[in-house]
Amino acid sequence: MGGRRRVRPPAAAPPVGAGMERAVFRKASASFVSPSAGSFLAVEAAADGAMAALESEPGLSGLEEELTCSICLCLFSSPVTVPCGHNFCASCLELTWAGLSGGFSCPQCRATFAGRPQLQKNTVLCRVVEQLQGRAEAKGEEQEEENGDGEAGRCWAQEPPVSCDSCQEAPAVQTCLTCTASFCAEHLRPHRDSPAFRDHQLCPPLRDLQQRKCPQHNRLFEFFCSMHGACICSLCLLGHKLCPTSPLEQAKAAAQSVLKKKLMELHNQSERTARAMSTVKTNQSQSSETASRKKGLIRNEFSEIKAVIEERENEIMKAITEEEKRVWNKLDYIYSVLGNKKNEIQSLKDQIEMALTENDDVLFLKRAAALQKTSTKEAFVPVVEMDQTVMHSTYQAAILLKESVKISVMQSRDKKEEAKLVKTKVPPAAHPNKPFVGKKPHEPHQTHKGKTVPPAQTTSQVETDTKEKKKAAKVAPTTTPAAVPASSKELMDSFLKKPREELLQYAANITLDYNTAHHTLVLSENYTRMSVSDTSTAHRHHPQRFTDYRQVLGFQCFKRGVHYWEVQLQQGSFCGLGVCYGSMERHGPDSRLGRNCKSWCIEWLNSKISSWHNDVEKSLPNTKATKVGVLLHCDGGFVMFMAVGEKNNNVIYKFKAQFTEALYPAFWLFSSDAVLSLSHMKGLSGH
Repeated sequence: MGGRRRVRPPAAAPPVGAGMERAVFRKASASFVSPSAGSFLAVEAAADGAMAALESEPGLSGLEEELTCSICLCLFSSPVTVPCGHNFCASCLELTWAGLSGGFSCPQCRATFAGRPQLQKNTVLCRVVEQLQGRAEAKGEEQEEENGDGEAGRCWAQEPPVSCDSCQEAPAVQTCLTCTASFCAEHLRPHRDSPAFRDHQLCPPLRDLQQRKCPQHNRLFEFFCSMHGACICSLCLLGHKLCPTSPLEQAKAAAQSVLKKKLMELHNQSERTARAMSTVKTNQSQSSETASRKKGLIRNEFSEIKAVIEERENEIMKAITEEEKRVWNKLDYIYSVLGNKKNEIQSLKDQIEMALTENDDVLFLKRAAALQKTSTKEAFVPVVEMDQTVMHSTYQAAILLKESVKISVMQSRDKKEEAKLVKTKVPPAAHPNKPFVGKKPHEPHQTHKGKTVPPAQTTSQVETDTKEKKKAAKVAPTTTPAAVPASSKELMDSFLKKPREELLQYAANITLDYNTAHHTLVLSENYTRMSVSDTSTAHRHHPQRFTDYRQVLGFQCFKRGVHYWEVQLQQGSFCGLGVCYGSMERHGPDSRLGRNCKSWCIEWLNSKISSWHNDVEKSLPNTKATKVGVLLHCDGGFVMFMAVGEKNNNVIYKFKAQFTEALYPAFWLFSSDAVLSLSHMKGLSGH
């Protein structure tokens, strides 16, 4: 060995397996039959030729990184190509796509495919990989045969080499698992040459063989118990008869397969998580864009609303300004006339004062006679007032606009509460908005008087107790005595249980309409108080004004939602209050509240209380209440009259009807001492 020339190992040689090493050493052992200098030179020449052959084709040796699967990070095994052009091991790609029914994508570039691609084996790439692997194996065999010491140095470049157990000096090139010892190339020769050692199991040098021995039997681990997850020797098998065991190589292969499959599952899970994150991010962006667009639209709508309100404000202000200018011009003219009159008086006054200073009797008498004949008229100041019709109508227009805006804002809240009450355990046939009489809701009905009654009459009904219902059926045949639908009754009961504080959230501030007031009615206190005058108030003619009865309507009208107002009255007075359609007659017998099918009211005639609708009277129990609350539920189809101030808000009376038009608060006064006042509802501002 002393005359042997050492061959410099290449900079980066791939590691070789135990099987390859055994083949190389068997080949090398044949050349060591007669260890002479010539034989060593022949081996060295063969190695140099192999190196030259490998270095002459750097394309193959430099393609190892390009020929590595991006999933398992090993050289391709049966490589296949996906439509995007990337290559993977067939088994790796199958594991990656296992369990997917759609959404197939490239593991490297994330390109998605409509369906599962048909994978074809890349034969050209297979041949390139085989050539690269063959050349790497040949190179490893030559390097191992040339210098075992160099091999050991390369294998353990990062750690001290395993020493030979025979000489304790040279690095070991093989470990015999049968002998449980490591040998250098020199002391390994008997294992190569002697038939007695051919059955010994050789492997690359192992550093600590004691860790591979069973501490109980001092024998090498040869098997793996999957139940206990431990390596065992052949003698330990007796204690693991019922356990599933397998050789270490087989257990390692199985564990590698399981871990590789788990790695693929984690890879797929990571991809799904990334896609989910991308979807969430996209949804987040879309929600922000949608909210931004909606905010822009809402801002535009509110800008238009503000513009409409400002335009209406300008119109009203312009009307008042024009009226102010008209009055101001008249007063300015009167002022100038009075100024001239004052100058005339002052001139006459100066003449008289001058005459009184005259000493000559003759001249004084002449001037006095002339001045006594002159006369001046008293200054007349005509009455110039603002047109109250213009002032009132503009003010009422502003109030109406304000109330309309408030009603529309509160309407959504009311609907939510009503929906919760209506959506109770009720069959569809008992819906409160559907007529429960066996006739079409829009078909006109004939009464016993021969009049055509609108659909609202067919479902109008009153409720106090069972006896009163029977009486009402006899007195008023046009009012249906049928039972109220369950949902409607529950809705009414829910409002009956509400205290006054809760009813105030539906409060509406009512003002009286000047254009509907009878000519003997006096409206005062900002059109919230009505009384009777003994003489006519000389109201201007208006088509909406009541001419035969001392009645007046509220300026506000209600088509939807829930509304509540309170009226203050005097004990023992003759008056009435209720609601009516705007289309109710203004002249003749049918223009009185309750005497037609378009109005519902209760009346006080001294101590007697009655309800009226469609010219049908019903006597009611007496009440000492001086304040009456009116609750109108347009969508629920009922109006209640409650005694405010008494316990539990006692109901005086309630009507049930299908309202088909907008409803106006209505009031009637009979005696000259009767007074009705509308209460200011503070609850409206807090609602």
